[in-house]
Amino acid sequence: MPRDTLTILGIESSCDETAASVVRKSRSGHGEILSNVVHSQIEEHADFGGVVPEIAARAHVEVMDSIIAKSFEDAGVDLNQIDGVAATAGPGLIGGLIVGMVTAKTLAAMSRKPFLAVNHLEGHVLTVGMTDQLLPPYLVLLVSGGHTQLLIAHDIGHYETLGTTIDDAVGEAFDKTAKLLGFPYPGGPLIEECAAQGDPSRFELPRPMLGRSEPDFSFSGLKTALRRIAENHAPLHEGDIADLCASFQCAVTDCLKDRVAAAMAIYKQKLGAQIANNLVVAGGVAANEHIRSSLTQLAADNGFRLYVPPSELCTDNAAMIAWTGALKLDRGITNPLDFVA
Repeated sequence: MPRDTLTILGIESSCDETAASVVRKSRSGHGEILSNVVHSQIEEHADFGGVVPEIAARAHVEVMDSIIAKSFEDAGVDLNQIDGVAATAGPGLIGGLIVGMVTAKTLAAMSRKPFLAVNHLEGHVLTVGMTDQLLPPYLVLLVSGGHTQLLIAHDIGHYETLGTTIDDAVGEAFDKTAKLLGFPYPGGPLIEECAAQGDPSRFELPRPMLGRSEPDFSFSGLKTALRRIAENHAPLHEGDIADLCASFQCAVTDCLKDRVAAAMAIYKQKLGAQIANNLVVAGGVAANEHIRSSLTQLAADNGFRLYVPPSELCTDNAAMIAWTGALKLDRGITNPLDFVA
C-alpha cells in the first residue's frame, strides 16, 4: 500500500555534473523538490574541449560529500528523515557512476534505508510526472549529449524503443559543431545564441533520414557537410559563423520534426484512439528554445500535447533521480547493495 509521502535523496554523477537532491512524493502523485544542488565541472574540462573521464571521476570524489550536505541543508532534513537513497547506475562514465553509487550505498547501509539504482535515461523520461503529474503511456523524444531516441513509455519500467541514432547523438553533434566553429566547451547553448543572429537559409545542409518510415536519426553527415562548407569559406567572419549556426540548427530541427512525426504515426497505430496523445521531450537539447518551439507546433498539428520539463530539469540533475527512486520505492522495487554500475 502506498505511503502518504516518500522522501528520497537522489545522487547524479554520470558525466560532468555532481548533483544531489531531496524530493518528496505524495500519495496523490504530486512531486515536490525540496533541494536540487548541481556542481558543474565545466572549468575542469574546458581546456580539453570535452569531458575527460578520469578528471570527471576525481572531481566527483572531491565535492560529493559537500554537495550532499548542502542538499540536506537546503531541504531542511537529515539522513534519518529520508525513506531511501537513489543513485544513477548508468548509462554514463563508469568512474563517475561508481563514485555516486558507492556514496549512495554507504548512506543507505549506515541508515538502513533502501538503495535504489536508477537508469539515467529513465530519470529524464519520468521527470514530467514530478513537474506535470503526467504518467505513462506517452511518446518520448529523448535528446541529450549522449542519446537520441524515440520511445513509447508504456509504464514505469516498461519502454519500447521506436528509433535511435545510427551515429552521433544530437547533443554531440551540437558540441562537435561548436568546437569546429571555435566555441568553448560546452558549445551547444552558444550555437543557439549565435543562430539567433544568423540567416538559416544561407547555407544548404542535408537533412539525413528525412521521409523514412522508421523513426531513426543520423547526424554524422550533417556535421561533415557543415565542416566542408566552413573549410570552403575560411577564414570565417562573424556573419559566416552566425549563418552556419542558424543553418545547422534549422537542419537539426527539421530532422527532429520529421522523425517525431513518423513516431507519432506509429504511436497512434500501436496505442489506438482511446489513449491520450502526449509527447514528452526530455534531455539537455530540450532546453533549446528554437527546437522546443518547433516541436510545440508539430505536436499541435498532429493532435498531441507537448510536455517539456523546465530547462534546469532537462540537463543532468539529481531531482529526476530522486523522483524515479520514489516511483520505484512506491512500487516496492529496491536494489541490493551489490548492484553493479
